[in-house]
Amino acid sequence: MRSLILIIIAAAGLSFSCCTGPAPANADLPVDTLCAGMIVDPATDSLRLFWKASNGHRYGSLGRLREALDGAGQRLLFAMNGGMYMPDGRPQGLYIEAGRTLAPLDTSSGSGNFYLRPNGIFYVSRNGVARVLQTAAFRLSDSLRFATQSGPMLLIDGRIHPAFKEGSANLNFRNGVGVLSDGRVLFAISKKPVNFYDFANWFKAQGCRNALYLDGLVSRAYIPSAGWNQLDGDFGVIIGVTGAK
Repeated sequence: MRSLILIIIAAAGLSFSCCTGPAPANADLPVDTLCAGMIVDPATDSLRLFWKASNGHRYGSLGRLREALDGAGQRLLFAMNGGMYMPDGRPQGLYIEAGRTLAPLDTSSGSGNFYLRPNGIFYVSRNGVARVLQTAAFRLSDSLRFATQSGPMLLIDGRIHPAFKEGSANLNFRNGVGVLSDGRVLFAISKKPVNFYDFANWFKAQGCRNALYLDGLVSRAYIPSAGWNQLDGDFGVIIGVTGAK
């Protein structure tokens, strides 16, 4: 294995590590030639989902979310788009924000990545537990604080989605979310076009057993502790971590 160069940056309780060459499975936060990412502890970090501001208009971009939070005396520490959306910006599939179900669970059939079965749910409970699980296994509960539905699943109980083919020429920028064995959440965005198999395998190499695809070409991420500052975009749900200014 090639030697690794690790840089550790601490920012408001969030740890970040970068590496060159292949990332080891036990890296605290892997960012290699394939993906940039952030590890978040849902039990201690202020992990939230955003869609619309108090005026009823959706944030749309990571930059507008950062500006809105700044005006409210909060600092955006991390953000990325959080799932697929309809042409008018409504979330596609289930969306729960601050305990309120704002878009219903979608168990119908259709075309496109969202409906590539199994698809799944990423959620955070009121007591700070995060999970990724298949839509078929999901049950609505008052214990849920945030949730977003997307698809397809990247990893299912440690196995790569059966529809993904190694060496596939279906390349695109992609972002996704997985849960590590210790309960922390790994968010990642590809640094170059990548196929589904390689993207899923990356999450597997970091120790995730379940991971969910969020979106493709439109994907953006804001990871200022790593110098990754994509503040544009025009999408629906946003996943973010906030802190005090």
